[in-house]
Amino acid sequence: MLQGTGSDVGKSLLVAGLCRAFARRGLRVRPFKPQNMSNNAAVTADGGEIGRAQALQARACGAEACVHMNPVLLKPQSDIGAQVVVQGQVLTNALARDYYRLKRDLLPRVIESFDIVASDADLVIVEGAGSPAEVNLRAADIANMGFAEATKMPVVLVGDIDRGGVIASIVGTHVLLSDSDRQWLRGYIINKFRGDVSLFEPALDIIVDRTGLKSFGIATFWPGAAKLPPEDGVALGQVERYRRSLRMSGSAIQNHKNDGMADRKRDVDTQRHDEPHPPINAGADVDAAITAAAAEKTGGNAAADGEAILPNGRVPVVRVAVPHYPQIANFDDLDPLLAEPGVDLVLVKPGEVMPVDCDLVVLPGSKSTLADLRFLKAQGWDIDIKAHWRNGGHVMGICGGYQMLGTMVCDPDGVEGAPGDEAGLGLLNVETVMAGRKTLRTGHAVVVGNGRCPVPDGTVLRGYEIHMGQTTGPDRRFGWVATAGKVGADTAAVNDADGAIGGEGRVMGCYLHGIFASDDFRRAYLAALTGQDVWGQTIAFEAEIDATLDGLADHLEKCLDLDALWALAQTRT
Repeated sequence: MLQGTGSDVGKSLLVAGLCRAFARRGLRVRPFKPQNMSNNAAVTADGGEIGRAQALQARACGAEACVHMNPVLLKPQSDIGAQVVVQGQVLTNALARDYYRLKRDLLPRVIESFDIVASDADLVIVEGAGSPAEVNLRAADIANMGFAEATKMPVVLVGDIDRGGVIASIVGTHVLLSDSDRQWLRGYIINKFRGDVSLFEPALDIIVDRTGLKSFGIATFWPGAAKLPPEDGVALGQVERYRRSLRMSGSAIQNHKNDGMADRKRDVDTQRHDEPHPPINAGADVDAAITAAAAEKTGGNAAADGEAILPNGRVPVVRVAVPHYPQIANFDDLDPLLAEPGVDLVLVKPGEVMPVDCDLVVLPGSKSTLADLRFLKAQGWDIDIKAHWRNGGHVMGICGGYQMLGTMVCDPDGVEGAPGDEAGLGLLNVETVMAGRKTLRTGHAVVVGNGRCPVPDGTVLRGYEIHMGQTTGPDRRFGWVATAGKVGADTAAVNDADGAIGGEGRVMGCYLHGIFASDDFRRAYLAALTGQDVWGQTIAFEAEIDATLDGLADHLEKCLDLDALWALAQTRT
């Protein structure tokens, strides 16, 4: 079991890499995480939901994800409350203090799930949550030492040297643990090391003198990890992952510096009306734009003044803006766009203006649609998005973002928070009511837009649905995503398809997550925006994920003592 000295120390990716490495050795490997907190969820084949990190780890094993790999999933709906999912199904909504009392009763179900996973494996690699050093929460713990004690599980600590203080974090965790918990500690891994590893060798002696713990290796920093889907919203704080490098025009800088929200709204609305949306030049040599490297990011040779220059040194062809609302969910929908060499994706933070030069606005999922819709309006982004559309821009809403694009969102029973309703952006003529059971399904789908969708009919998608609420209204006549059982030439089958198209064909929404990970859809959609079909020369996203997992496994084989870790796993009785 890997337990961290803190959050975001890299446990999830270490587990994924170890799963792939041991699976390549011929072992039947399975991941397990007793409790996860994340709004990035995956739908399993057995009809439930788990954290996306565990789904990625299952993929690394070459196994099908199941609900028992992550028996308790907490999906935050506010700063102090979350939806509690147990063995794949919603159990209740709970405030933090209420959940602390509730989780004492969840350990038997966690153990049940672990036994099910372990019965089908040669090796189970368990990931803890947060840190066992949070000893104030130990009494009801099911995620770290509480689980280790119940299962007699050997524990390896993971420390992140990239954030500093790694010796103190390992030694301090050891000191804070009780004698009964300390007995499960067997060693540690240093993660994200940069530079000359030999300089850390004296620290190994210090740690063993203070703790007696064995080192299982030092995992050096591996840049390829950025290509893998992030576990949770912590990644959104890594600005460089979701932020372009800009040389702004004077007007854009002024907009970002405007402190008055009311003045800002008027300025943006006026600016959007007075300055037409700069359309993509369909006659331009898009292929050349994708492949042309920028000479210098600070120079003026590769891009015009105010032009974005991507981290890969290329001039972007399509600019995509994404508003960052507090309960953003399943934002790994953005990763395929982020990976495209010709796409410039910017995550717009609170207090910032939506870029006036973007070609596409994507509204991602939300765990609390009403609250995030109100937040979006408070930021003035509703004005930005409507002005963007009026001036010729495209808008795509996925799941909660799709609901926001409609005329009204109603939550009469308080399914996602306090009961209430809120007018949507009105770019799609649909309404959503939060009622009924949560929809959870995964599988293939096809585009059935009957010419209204910019992507050709018959384009195959693979994704999943995970949402509360039912969406109805006139624009539902133009559903464009047909899942299994809804494909056909007859009007009834087409009209029953998911999603809606409106806004002169430039506003689309659907409940299906993962649409941009489908290469054919992504390429066709980007081709429709650019006016040229050059995107077939770019990435194969899913193949790149598997290649990255292999690269991560190769890296850990070099850095860690996998033989010693396998031997440690066999000591559990």
